[in-house]
Amino acid sequence: MQMERKRRTFSASFKAKVALDAAKGLKTLAELSSEYKVHPSQISEWKKQLLLNAPEIFAGPTSKRPKTEEELTAPLYEEIGRLKMDVKWLEKKG
Repeated sequence: MQMERKRRTFSASFKAKVALDAAKGLKTLAELSSEYKVHPSQISEWKKQLLLNAPEIFAGPTSKRPKTEEELTAPLYEEIGRLKMDVKWLEKKG
C-alpha cells in the first residue's frame, strides 16, 4: 500500500522571502532549493511572480481611480427601470 503524499502549502511571507533571495542572485537555485526544501522550478515561479507584480506595490492609490458618480448610479437607474416595467405589467395583469 503506497502512502499518499500530502501537498505542502507555503505562506505568502515565506514565498516572498524565497523569491527575494532568488532575485538577489547571491545563491544558485540549487542552493536555495536545498536551503528552503522547495523545488527549483517553484522558486523560479515565485521569483517571476515577484518581479511581475513588484510595480503594483509602489503604484499607490492613484492607479485605482474611484468610480464616478455616473458609474455608481447607472446600474441603480437600470434596476429602477426594470422594476417600473414589472409594476406596469403586474397592474395590467391584475
